[in-house]
Amino acid sequence: MINWIIAIVAILIVVATIGNFIKKSKSGKSGCGCGCSSCSSADKCHSDIDHVVDD
Repeated sequence: MINWIIAIVAILIVVATIGNFIKKSKSGKSGCGCGCSSCSSADKCHSDIDHVVDD
């Protein structure tokens, strides 16, 4: 019985995490939690926005 409870809780955590990611993605927020100014993958994450990359 405890195995089922642990499995259900784990599944709920995964579903909540995926839901939160989708919600942030649809609202245009970053998924990583940091700013895009110093991100090397900013052009892949937000390809519709022009980014300035400092070398």
